[in-house]
Amino acid sequence: MEARGDPAAAPGPARAPAQVSVILPVHNAEPWLDECLRSVLQQDFEGSLELSIFNDASKDKSMTIIERWKEELEGSGILVVIGGHDSPSPRGVGYSKNQAVAQSSGSYLCFLDSDDAMMPQRVRLQHEAAVRHPTSIIGCQVRREPPSSTERYTRWLNQLASDQLLIQVFTSNGPTVIMPTWFCSRAWFSHVGPFDEGGRGVPEDLLFFYEHLRKGGGVVRVDQSLLLYRYHPGAATHSVLETTIWTHRVRFLEERALPHWATFTIWNAGRQGRRLYRSLTAESRRKVVAFCDVDQNKIKKGFYCYEESQERPKPRVPVLHFRAARPPFVICVKLDLTGGAFEDNLRSLHLQEGRDFLHFS
Repeated sequence: MEARGDPAAAPGPARAPAQVSVILPVHNAEPWLDECLRSVLQQDFEGSLELSIFNDASKDKSMTIIERWKEELEGSGILVVIGGHDSPSPRGVGYSKNQAVAQSSGSYLCFLDSDDAMMPQRVRLQHEAAVRHPTSIIGCQVRREPPSSTERYTRWLNQLASDQLLIQVFTSNGPTVIMPTWFCSRAWFSHVGPFDEGGRGVPEDLLFFYEHLRKGGGVVRVDQSLLLYRYHPGAATHSVLETTIWTHRVRFLEERALPHWATFTIWNAGRQGRRLYRSLTAESRRKVVAFCDVDQNKIKKGFYCYEESQERPKPRVPVLHFRAARPPFVICVKLDLTGGAFEDNLRSLHLQEGRDFLHFS
C-alpha cells in the first residue's frame, strides 16, 4: 500500500506544502473512524490542511471507511495522503506515527488517534498557539468518553496550572498534555524525534516527551476542551506495563531532578515510598535522609531497613512525622485520594513546588 494523494493532481505542478498536517495512525479503528474523520472535515481552520493516514496492517474495514471519506475530504480542500502496509502483524504506534509524519508536508503537525474526535476549533486554536511557541508541544483540555472513566486522571489533565505542565512530569500520569492532543512545528518534531519504534509495550509518547524536555522544549495547553478522548479496553496505552513506565520515570527523576538536591526526603513510608527508594541507584539512595508520613505506626518504628541491600551495614533510613522532616521532598502520595487531608498538610508547610517538592506518584 503506497502513500498517495489525489491522482487527478498528478500531471500538474506539485501542490504546495500544507500549513498543518493531521497525523493519523490507524489500526483496526472501524468502530470510531467515521466520527474521527468527520471531525477532520469539520475543522474551521482557514489555512491549508492535510490529512496523513498510515494504516498499520488493519484487518477490519478501516481502509474501506478511509476510501469512502477521501473524496469528501478532498472535495472540501483537505489533501488526503494514505500510506500503510498489509503485513500479518502491525508494526506499532511509534512506527505508524513516524511514517505518517514522513509522508506528510505540513509545517505544523496535529496528532490525532483514530478512536478520538476533534472539536471544530482544535486546529485553528492550537496552530495559533504553536506559532507563538515554536519550541513547545501544544496540548489542550479533553472531554473523556465515557465521562465516568478515569475521572481523577482527566481532572488532573484539565486542571494543571501552566507552571505545573513542566513540573509534574515525573508522576504516573505520564506527559502533562496527552499525546492525542499534541500539536507542534515540523521543525521542532524533527529536532526531538522520531518516536521510538519498539512496538507494542513501548511508551513511545512518554519517551518522546522526556526527550522534548531534555532539549529544552516547553509545554503549553490551550484551555478549551478540543478533543473527545475515548477510553476503551483495546486502547494501545493498555499494552504498556506499569513496571516499564516506572523504570523510565525513576531514571528520568534521577537524571533531571535529583542532581539539583544534595539530600531529600521521601514523603510516604509505605509501599510506594519504599519502592521508590529500592528503585534508586546506590548514589541516589545515599541522598535520602528520611521517609516522612502521618501514620503513627510507621513513625513509631523509627526507621526503614533496606533488607535486600548488599551493603554492610544495611541502610537504615529514619521515618519521621512530616512536620519533623526537612525539604526537599519527593512525594509518593496519590493526589486527590485522601479527602484533601494530604493537600492540606502540604499547604501548611508553605513550600514551593519544583524547588521544595516534586510529585512522583
